[in-house]
Amino acid sequence: MSGTLYRLAAFTDDPSGGNPAGVWLGDALPEPAEMQRIAAEVGYSETAFIAPAEGERRTVRYYSPEAEVSFCGHATVAGGVQMGRLSGAGSYMLDTAVGEVMVTVNQVEGEWQASLVSVTPEFRPAEPELVEEVRELLGWQAEELDLEIPPARAYAGAWHLVLACKERARLERLEYDFEGLKALMLREGLTTLQLVWRESAERFHARDPFPVGGVVEDPATGAAAAALGGYLRDAGLLQAPAQLIIIQGETMGRPSRLQVDIPLSGGIVVTGQAVSLEA
Repeated sequence: MSGTLYRLAAFTDDPSGGNPAGVWLGDALPEPAEMQRIAAEVGYSETAFIAPAEGERRTVRYYSPEAEVSFCGHATVAGGVQMGRLSGAGSYMLDTAVGEVMVTVNQVEGEWQASLVSVTPEFRPAEPELVEEVRELLGWQAEELDLEIPPARAYAGAWHLVLACKERARLERLEYDFEGLKALMLREGLTTLQLVWRESAERFHARDPFPVGGVVEDPATGAAAAALGGYLRDAGLLQAPAQLIIIQGETMGRPSRLQVDIPLSGGIVVTGQAVSLEA
């Protein structure tokens, strides 16, 4: 299957920061087994496969090194920027496995950025038993949780477990049972954990374990950012419209900045830059 593979870092203007993503563009999508092979070979947390290579409406599928992922925000931003570079600024409609996602691409002061509009978010309170099990795998104590943001399952194309902590120092220490957490997340249908510390009403810090994708931690997670924004709005934990900045990847040495715009209703808008990782 003919196509071209690009490598970009999303949610950064520096190739040493952000979350690396593969972006494959071709006239038709490869077979699933071939997409899985390519994603494993690339080795990034996700690779987006987009077809056709031209046009305002395209199909996209996302693969981690180990499995297909229903939706991936950072690879969507990277894919949007690459489409913009090749086909021009504007809006592109992506047919994902979970529904339509609009991506608007433009240049700001000469730098490419993309904004995605997620599918309609959902949330539900996390079961106490699940929270306790995850806490034990993370080594978190119950008193370290910030219950002003109650634990929740949150969705904006993929399901994430949101856990907030009271102190930044707790977020900076991340050690967990990789295989144990992976098994739990596969059992519960979770893509990442969205571990957050709220610095202020408009600024959050996040870390996202992603063992189901074969990755210890994601340096920038657009899908989880959208899910968090939808949860905070729909649970009445903030007043929409609102804008959040999520800082992620700092402890990993790949700092990332995700802008989350939360309208009164509907999908959540996640915006970021992306830069090439290729010479």
